[in-house]
Amino acid sequence: MKAETLDFNKNEDAMHQALSQLKQRLEKIALGGGKKAIEKQREKNKLTPRERIRHLVDEGSSFIELGAFAGYELYEDQGGCPAGGTVAGIGYISNRQCVIIANDQTVKAGAWFPITGKKNLRLQEIAMENHLPVVYLVDSAGVFLPMQDEIFPDKEHFGRIFRNNARMSAMGITQIAVVLGPCVAGGAYLPIMSDETLMVEGNGSIYLAGPYLVKAAIGEDVDAETLGGAVTHTEISGIADYKFKTEQECLDEVKKIMSRLGSPAAPIFDRVKPVPPSRSAKELYGILPADATKSYDMVEIITRIVDEGSFLQFKEDYGKTILCGYARIEGWAVGIVANQRKMVKTRKGEMQMGGVIYNDSADKAARFIMNCNQKKIPLVFLQDVTGFMVGSRSEQAGIIKDGAKMVNAVANSVVPKITIIIGNSYGAGNYAMCGKAYDPRFIYAWPTARIAVMGGEQAAKTLLQIQVSALKAKGQEIDPAEEKRLLDEIKGRYDRQTSPYYAAARLWVDAIIDPADTRRVIAEGLNAAAHNTQLPEFKTGVIQV
Repeated sequence: MKAETLDFNKNEDAMHQALSQLKQRLEKIALGGGKKAIEKQREKNKLTPRERIRHLVDEGSSFIELGAFAGYELYEDQGGCPAGGTVAGIGYISNRQCVIIANDQTVKAGAWFPITGKKNLRLQEIAMENHLPVVYLVDSAGVFLPMQDEIFPDKEHFGRIFRNNARMSAMGITQIAVVLGPCVAGGAYLPIMSDETLMVEGNGSIYLAGPYLVKAAIGEDVDAETLGGAVTHTEISGIADYKFKTEQECLDEVKKIMSRLGSPAAPIFDRVKPVPPSRSAKELYGILPADATKSYDMVEIITRIVDEGSFLQFKEDYGKTILCGYARIEGWAVGIVANQRKMVKTRKGEMQMGGVIYNDSADKAARFIMNCNQKKIPLVFLQDVTGFMVGSRSEQAGIIKDGAKMVNAVANSVVPKITIIIGNSYGAGNYAMCGKAYDPRFIYAWPTARIAVMGGEQAAKTLLQIQVSALKAKGQEIDPAEEKRLLDEIKGRYDRQTSPYYAAARLWVDAIIDPADTRRVIAEGLNAAAHNTQLPEFKTGVIQV
């Protein structure tokens, strides 16, 4: 017991340090383009994007920011792009859950970097999958011209935003555009393709070409207000629907618009009165080992996330390195698929490594996932996986076949899937446990997450062997000291790429979260998913049994 207490305290200290680092980085990101840029906003009587969102969402309600680390440590040669130049997330306006997307004018005048486009498309994807209303807070100078070739022409680039506007409109998804600053060139289509457009006098403007470009193109001298200000578009062109003197008045009208939306259809997923977990979520800090190679019991994690007494294991004594079971989270019925990280013993008395997917585990998980689809029960994946079992014995037993069965079930799943990456997320284990490539409705990472094709130590040794072999082929020898230096260099580079911040910067995950918030973010994801009441027919295609 004493050793367990010492381990718990050590783990807890490590997690507190990780959370402190997370908080410090988020605080820096929240400054956007910096204090001077924020002061310039103030001079124009403009709020920052986060201030706008705070004014808009219901007081005391839950707002989950998504993509805060988008662009993290990217574009350093261009001065950086904090939060991808866009602040966004899921929140409640007049008691209606919705997606909010706000340009950050303090970051390069709100210009669109490649990651900005990717982030905006992800938010629209979330709105479409979950049938959530969208509020756009527009304040952008358009495409960041030095990188136009990486944001303008391709399928997943800038133009896809407006294609999605049209698709969402056809789906009956409400879109409200609030023009608080410039809305230029191609970006001018976004508010016009929304259901309603609100503008702030003196600051909001919409035009295909600004005054300088108009002068260069046709020789006309015209100011921004005459060209595309609020008065022009509400009184002359008829493009905008409302104009207001201040941002606050404009945002208050958005609340009124949202309050008049029709009620969403009754959810098809089951929910009962929520019951708190049996143990405190703060205890999660001490359960997860600071050393990612050490084992722990995933059941201890699950009991601190789900409603008390609700977790019922499926095939508990079979395929023990994956835990499957039914539970409730904030009253919502869910199916949980989680990697068991402790060593387990088979019926034959053999020991199986925790975090590894064996034949029987994959077989069990595939069956459970199919069951949840049949019953219309959303799935929650808790990832801490090092991959599938390798070696001649596993290959001869058909590990590829069983793994393919599980991947097939995940890929064809039609119920909402929410993924939490707790620790390791390596190789095909990432895929089988519903990594980003398998379309989870939401995917979050703890600060302890590691995402890569394999662990850093194994990858570094493999890459080192390749380099050493190449040198030997050229007749060059390498001494042990140089070999160690190369190994450390490779491992350092690889470890940086497996960091959750590296993943979040590229939107492989939607956010890095405090473990204690896991239950809340899953519940909000389920609330969002419940807005979409139509599921396709569940089909798996060919599965080898």
